[in-house]
Amino acid sequence: MTRRTIKEARRPYELGKRLEQMDQSRAGILRAARMQLEANGYRQLTMASLAAESGVTRQTIHNLFGTKTAVLEALFDLIALDGGMAQMREVMTQASGAAMLEHFVKFFCGFWTKNRILLRRIHGIGAIDPELGSVLEARNRRRLMAAAKITQKMGAEREAGQQAATLAALTSFEFVSALAENCEDERQVEAIVLKLAQNALSSSLGT
Repeated sequence: MTRRTIKEARRPYELGKRLEQMDQSRAGILRAARMQLEANGYRQLTMASLAAESGVTRQTIHNLFGTKTAVLEALFDLIALDGGMAQMREVMTQASGAAMLEHFVKFFCGFWTKNRILLRRIHGIGAIDPELGSVLEARNRRRLMAAAKITQKMGAEREAGQQAATLAALTSFEFVSALAENCEDERQVEAIVLKLAQNALSSSLGT
């Protein structure tokens, strides 16, 4: 094997190693961000503290994410992935509107309550950080679109827009989190939200 062939063979291997190291560094930074948010809140979260906690340089964080807001956005995506957001496709393909509604409520009640403290802080940050706020708002719009599909599936034609907005509000982080403060567990939260949603939709159906 010639020297040139050896060098060319080594390049894909070295690239693969760098990508693997990048993935490990990214995961470590996100773990550090989560731990620091849960323990100390947003004010104590800095590029320097993330670098120290994750064992990388601040430049590495800038290279991988760009900004602290982008770190938080990636963390939210990771939470969504771990929380089973991919299951939403199954939720939205249920045979009946009633089944879609039940699965929709169950999913979001479980998703919001599972990481309630961390998500509360992320939403709080979004309220004062326009960039992160726009990211969260985009996710809320997607949930509203899903709620609209459910109301259509259930045949809610009268005041359909209001009914979709009501369902989106009932399954929002703010509502579920506030309700969870005074409920015994996730199942009780789910039962209350489902009942409220069913009542709201039934009024639009005239039942």
